[in-house]
Amino acid sequence: MNKLLMVLLALLALQLTGCATARTLDAAKPGAPVVYAGTRLDLYALNGGCCAKDRFGAEAPSYPGIDLPGSALLDTLLLPLSLFTAMGVGFQATGGM
Repeated sequence: MNKLLMVLLALLALQLTGCATARTLDAAKPGAPVVYAGTRLDLYALNGGCCAKDRFGAEAPSYPGIDLPGSALLDTLLLPLSLFTAMGVGFQATGGM
């Protein structure tokens, strides 16, 4: 069981290095899509979109077909936050000491 967990965590870590969702979270481009942004970015790249940086504020992953399932899952988990952001509800979250 621990071996399976370690393999899954390693795959997750590798996925997040090129994950479209992780890239679009930090883009902060005005007018860029927020809801399912990573999934949209992957689909845009799969359909031959030319200017992902201009549209989404982030470069598309090298292998969007491989990234698509992980981005869809992460976008679904982050859906409540992205909906609040799209509606203009802001909150100031801070952490640390």
